[in-house]
Amino acid sequence: MTHSLYKITTTLKPKKRIETFNLFYCIYQEIYALIKRLCLQTVRRPSTLISSILQPLLWLVLFGALFQNAPVNISTANLKYNSFLSPGIIIFTSFTGAINAGVPIMFDREFGFLNRLLISPLKSRDSLLVSTILFIIVITILQTIFIICFDVFIHSYTNYNIKDIINILIVTLLITLNTASISVCLAFILPGHIELLAFILVVNLPMLFSSTALAPLSFMPYWLQILASINPLTYAIEIIRNLPKITNSDANIPIIQTIWTNLTLYDSIYLLMFINLATIIIVKNVISYKFE
Repeated sequence: MTHSLYKITTTLKPKKRIETFNLFYCIYQEIYALIKRLCLQTVRRPSTLISSILQPLLWLVLFGALFQNAPVNISTANLKYNSFLSPGIIIFTSFTGAINAGVPIMFDREFGFLNRLLISPLKSRDSLLVSTILFIIVITILQTIFIICFDVFIHSYTNYNIKDIINILIVTLLITLNTASISVCLAFILPGHIELLAFILVVNLPMLFSSTALAPLSFMPYWLQILASINPLTYAIEIIRNLPKITNSDANIPIIQTIWTNLTLYDSIYLLMFINLATIIIVKNVISYKFE
């Protein structure tokens, strides 16, 4: 009897060990699937990607040609205006792409697809935020590389080495993270896409003109200097603008003189990192409070 019971129990044991699901692998699959969905939307609507690349090129060519004789060499070490304008166009492109990061989420809200995602068995709802930001980062990096190649090809006097290009991509990444986080947060709290598009329309150009993208800080009136000094785009633009002429020994030399203080290259980078960290924490708390 005992032998028969032992035989039955041994036959009932599973022959293969059941593998437990890895939480990080599940989150990776969720992020991958959501990014793939955004890529499919871009492939089906290529006009959005093409226009986001053509717009900064038009700014670079037309605006640069219009003000090619502008006397910016008074405060920019005899730079030609096209070379002066290029860092501003790079940062403005990343800002424009990142500020539209919340548009797909807003349309998902209105069409009901976001509700399906929220009730689906996601391991982490942060996958929605992470996938959107990662997708925008990839698109922004591609746009930045395209603009740099175009600038070097058209303007032979613009010189970027590999180290400068990597630093430009890092600075662009900081601006993209900051702006995309705010855009995604607005997509969750605004009532509809009309309000979100209106916000993008109202904020886009003022952020450009209240920075040093088109003119040095010393050319601006005092009230505009105040706005430019609190604009994060100003610090990102000045970092990229001064990268080719700063060596390791010159890293402590001020690259921007605001109305309050003078900032070096590392000071500007630390400031952008602090702004990013504060923005991500605030956005995470706002989204969590919204969906409690």
